[in-house]
Amino acid sequence: MAKKQRLDQLLVARGLAESRTRAQALVMAGLVFSGETKLAKPGQQLADDAILDVRGRDHPWVGRGGIKLAHALKTFALDPSGVTAMDVGSSTGGFTDVLLQTGASHVFAVDSGTNQLAWKLRQDPRVTVMEQTSARVLTPDMIDRPFDWVVCDASFISLRKVLEVPLQLAQPRCRLVALIKPQFEVGREEVGRGGVVRDTALHTRVCEDVQAWLEGEGWTVDGIVPSPITGPEGNVEFLVSALRK
Repeated sequence: MAKKQRLDQLLVARGLAESRTRAQALVMAGLVFSGETKLAKPGQQLADDAILDVRGRDHPWVGRGGIKLAHALKTFALDPSGVTAMDVGSSTGGFTDVLLQTGASHVFAVDSGTNQLAWKLRQDPRVTVMEQTSARVLTPDMIDRPFDWVVCDASFISLRKVLEVPLQLAQPRCRLVALIKPQFEVGREEVGRGGVVRDTALHTRVCEDVQAWLEGEGWTVDGIVPSPITGPEGNVEFLVSALRK
């Protein structure tokens, strides 16, 4: 049986709200749904894998992660029109939503969790839902069409580990847009109180390490920029764009 927790806590954990206060406001405004059922109590106990969706929010994406990818597309002048992409660590589907709304033809939404992807994306024929699936164990027979974009917003694992297999399965010419999260790249002893990495020298080192790794694998790195919003605990994050020709 799935573990239960408060609705407001679930919204924050899924990236659907920036804080519990914001989550409570969304619930009280009548914007939070499970399928077609409106959820009215922030303290309501729900299973960890309950389907959740926020409608009528103050940005056009199903999750706040979409703000990050939309920023990367604008900053690096990227156009996903017509591409087939893999979204690694899709969670609620913020990145997937951005790709579809900006013209992508299909997205493989890969996540090791269950029932996190927003309802509207689950029902979209342009999305292949790959839940309870670790990106590290993907095989060619699980992919029914070639993909030439990889986007990633993964947690609790380094980019090098989580992207190894997806980048091997992608087309030789491939675009990568990934979120760099220093808290999952540095050693445990370098992570501060509350799981936050505050040392800017560590931020710089992590970004340089990611760039060196990609370039060593034959990628051309367009650049690395700060994410326009922080992670749930206030961690500073970065966006990298790279191309493999």
